[in-house]
Amino acid sequence: VATGTEIQKFVQRHRGFIPKIGWILHVKEAHGIPTLRGANRARRDRDIEPCPPEKREVIEEALRQFGMI
Repeated sequence: VATGTEIQKFVQRHRGFIPKIGWILHVKEAHGIPTLRGANRARRDRDIEPCPPEKREVIEEALRQFGMI
């Protein structure tokens, strides 16, 4: 299972931008991939930052590359 940082690096190399960790978590949860609740989200009862629709396919591509979906 790839970490958020590994996914960020993959997207940066192949698409030229760095996705926010919150976007990656949003796409993971949308596909039913278990995620850990980070200290910032747990402490402040934050929701996951929604991924912009135009970035979602790129993150899904990275998840497929790592065999996660």
